[in-house]
Amino acid sequence: MPESRVPRSRRFLVCEPRHFAVSYAINPWMEPDRPVDVDLAQEQWQKLIRAYRRHGHSVESVEPVPGLPDMVFAANAAFVVGGRVFGSLFHAPERRPESVHYDTWFKAAGYDVYRPEAVTEGEGDLVWTGRYVLAGTGFRTTREAHREAQEFLGHPVIALTLVDPYFYHLDTALFVLDDDNICYFPEAFSAGSREVLRRLYPDAVLATREDAMAFGLNSVSDGRNVFIAPQAEALAENLADHGYVPVPVDLSEFHKAGGGIKCCTQEIR
Repeated sequence: MPESRVPRSRRFLVCEPRHFAVSYAINPWMEPDRPVDVDLAQEQWQKLIRAYRRHGHSVESVEPVPGLPDMVFAANAAFVVGGRVFGSLFHAPERRPESVHYDTWFKAAGYDVYRPEAVTEGEGDLVWTGRYVLAGTGFRTTREAHREAQEFLGHPVIALTLVDPYFYHLDTALFVLDDDNICYFPEAFSAGSREVLRRLYPDAVLATREDAMAFGLNSVSDGRNVFIAPQAEALAENLADHGYVPVPVDLSEFHKAGGGIKCCTQEIR
């Protein structure tokens, strides 16, 4: 284990939860009859932003739009590598209008945006490892979108099949720790996908179902500091044992919509 993990400054794009609500159900976590405390959500989200800035990361914002309660989940809007923006085509009709507003932001910032033809949900199912793209499928993003991403980005794309509806996006079951390693919950994946991950990352940090259900894998790492749900206590201890520094940030109000720290965080590379 390295004596000292080295953090890398990141650039994040986020969206204030001004209009956050659970007004429909598109995953097992969402219960429209369960009230959302918007003020608490705002407070939790602001703490996340302050934590990012305190650790040296830059944060930019997209203006939230009324009627788009899930727009706060910025990670789903695009996948950006080497300045190339691979946009989103959401599975749920309720979320499809979000793409227009994120595309507008990227274009105003000087980026060209690729509009995919197949259903794909940004960093929800596309994860950059530093060498290739790990790509989830099974519930939202399609395998055809994996092909589109590889053609547009010019990086190898490795498909992984998700099998548990509670882990409907790859970023609920896996996150990248640094250029050499990942953390994931094996049982979220098909048998073949588990074998692929074992071969690629024999020394990966593994999570339990309890920590995965606490959104412990919907985390963001800068190579040293891991912004993680405080409810994932065992995983945080495990990461610390591997030389990482857990930074607990409670986004429990967003768990009601099936999201957490990573869901709220789009990385611009």
